[in-house]
Amino acid sequence: MSAITAADINKLRQATGAGMMDCRKALTETNNDFEAAIDWLRKQGQKVAAKRSDREAKEGVIIAQTSADKKVGFVVCISCETDFVSKNAEFVAFAQTIADAAVANDVKSAEELNAVSINGTTVADMINDKLASIGEKIAVAKFERVEAPYVASYIHGSYRMGVLVALTAEAAELGKDLAMQIAAMNPVAVDPESVPAETVARERAIIIDTMKEDPKMAGKPEEMIAKIAEGKIAAFFKEQTLLAQSFVKDGSKTVGEHIKSVGADIKVTEFKRVALG
Repeated sequence: MSAITAADINKLRQATGAGMMDCRKALTETNNDFEAAIDWLRKQGQKVAAKRSDREAKEGVIIAQTSADKKVGFVVCISCETDFVSKNAEFVAFAQTIADAAVANDVKSAEELNAVSINGTTVADMINDKLASIGEKIAVAKFERVEAPYVASYIHGSYRMGVLVALTAEAAELGKDLAMQIAAMNPVAVDPESVPAETVARERAIIIDTMKEDPKMAGKPEEMIAKIAEGKIAAFFKEQTLLAQSFVKDGSKTVGEHIKSVGADIKVTEFKRVALG
């Protein structure tokens, strides 16, 4: 075996981001075979990942962006364990590189993104190398994709939330306003018809159970309780669906009314809101 030099170790460090001692050990274990040493480090990274599988990765970086023609939007969350890592400029750039790959390859899922190759290395291996380098659990934790005639994207805070809004026509300023509305007000759906049936059923059950436990409602007919519950459900729709919410930039009108004032034919077809935690 040829002698392991400082230059060999530095070359491996530059290629993998692993620590100096880990690189020295990898070269020693592989008889100074550079490619084998990279594989050895990746295997070590996988072991680290397995050991850290019970660790919570509540921090991270969320990137929301669109294709050049604004017809497809992506939200990618690269998670980590501490805000010390998530706020590091190098880690943000790392997340941005992966998000760029999602856009360039028009990926449809997190699994597909992990398999994408960037400069000859898959995203999964890049994440594994980064894990070995910084010692924290890292993953493509969340992934969303939206396709429409026009998609607006918005990143809120220090990469802690990403929003996509799908519109039936191009409207850049409206799209940004709607994305900020969604970030701030966290609606559950575009309109009442879009609210999942299980969400409505759960809200109705909570409302009815709460009323039945209220001493003031004791002895009230079931029909009355059901009628009151439907009124509360209507209030829920007003507060929790996008088009019925008060527009945050002008409380005198709803979001739906604001959209009509911009363009009578513009509609929101869907949105995605991804936040850390």
